Amino acid sequence: MIRRRLSRTDVVQAAITFIDDNGVQALTMRRLGAALGVEAMALYRHVPGREELISAAVGELIDDLFNDDLMQEKPSSWEGYFQFVANAMRKLALTHPKMFPLMITQPPDAPWLRPPLRSIRWVDYFLTSLKEYGFSDDRAVNAYKAFTSFLLGDLLLQVSALGVSPVPIAENSSDEQDNENLGDYPTVQRLQSKLAENHSAREFDDGLDDLIERLRTAMDS
Repeated sequence: MIRRRLSRTDVVQAAITFIDDNGVQALTMRRLGAALGVEAMALYRHVPGREELISAAVGELIDDLFNDDLMQEKPSSWEGYFQFVANAMRKLALTHPKMFPLMITQPPDAPWLRPPLRSIRWVDYFLTSLKEYGFSDDRAVNAYKAFTSFLLGDLLLQVSALGVSPVPIAENSSDEQDNENLGDYPTVQRLQSKLAENHSAREFDDGLDDLIERLRTAMDS
């Protein structure tokens, strides 16, 4: 039997697929090696260990955004640019919901970077684009902070609605809270069906529109 020669890219992509399927808590070098048909030791030729592998997987997904149409042609307005970046990030989060929380919890390239736009390469591109749209330095930085705060809060809620914990949890954790008796909480019990309704796409668009309107007002002042 001829063993397949793995590259670092193979290992990182396999880790993304494994986490998508099983969650990060299940990821071990031994399990990933088994999925690739190799011994765990073969993976250490490409990554020093599990934490470095997770970091590389997060970096790979962020860099993949550069392969989006976003990098080919910018919209004519900064509002359109915000819409484009936001929806590209939302697509990434919903395509890889078990990976998205790791974009928040893994250390960024620098401590002053804010997730989910957390790589120096991405932030430089984002700020440079805002400058080209006429933003001053201060307004570009403020817009970056407001934009990332919006993305972080909204997209974490969306992946949480898919049953993904925003923070790592033990594999054997229970769901006892899901079965809590609502009899002591009549208002929540009465509104439970409305609370469970999923309007995430509309709420995302509305929140993004509100953010853009606030930034537009600041630009005009």
